[in-house]
Amino acid sequence: MRTKTLIASALTLTAALTLTACGSGDGDSDAAVTDKVAVETKRQAGTVLDSPFTKPDLVLTDTHGKSFDLRAKTQGKPTLIYFGYTNCPDVCPLTMGNLAQAKKQLPKADQDELQVVLVTTDPERDTPASLGKWLKAQDPAFTGLTGDFDTIQAGARQLGIAIEPPKKNAKGKVESMHGKQVVAFSPKTDKGYVLYNGETTTIDEYAKDLPKLIKGEAP
Repeated sequence: MRTKTLIASALTLTAALTLTACGSGDGDSDAAVTDKVAVETKRQAGTVLDSPFTKPDLVLTDTHGKSFDLRAKTQGKPTLIYFGYTNCPDVCPLTMGNLAQAKKQLPKADQDELQVVLVTTDPERDTPASLGKWLKAQDPAFTGLTGDFDTIQAGARQLGIAIEPPKKNAKGKVESMHGKQVVAFSPKTDKGYVLYNGETTTIDEYAKDLPKLIKGEAP
């Protein structure tokens, strides 16, 4: 269990979350940005937000090459959204793997209800086909979305998650700077009301919270 931050206002949650450089694998590329209000809250896996986020108005392309309207497709369903990419060597596979393992601990009906969405931060390399192949190894039911980077970046910003265009680092490797947050949306309100750190939240912590998230309750 770890100390989290409680966001004073979702409207001002635009940058105090951490960016991680998935691609270098050297562990020294994290950069904090600090132009929002936050205070410490109780030690728990998820942070319940004072002012929940509105679900991003994103229309992207799914792993079958079809248009996917995020709001319409996930309306009224418990939904977890994460921004990451398939060539990430550490945080992204860890996050999606942990969610997949936690989901397996749910009753079948709850597994079918839960929506897990990965929005790529590296759309140039994450084609629908490659994204689908990567997610199939995690959980075939997970939804993968790709599209125009500017559109994806704007959607992430609506959740206070900063992402940057992929670029080569000093070693010549392409890396994508993006926030580590997993945002949980309530099936009752379609609002993003709980925030997790994908890098540090464990399988057991997700498994403990998921039954409540599926009901739209606070963990």
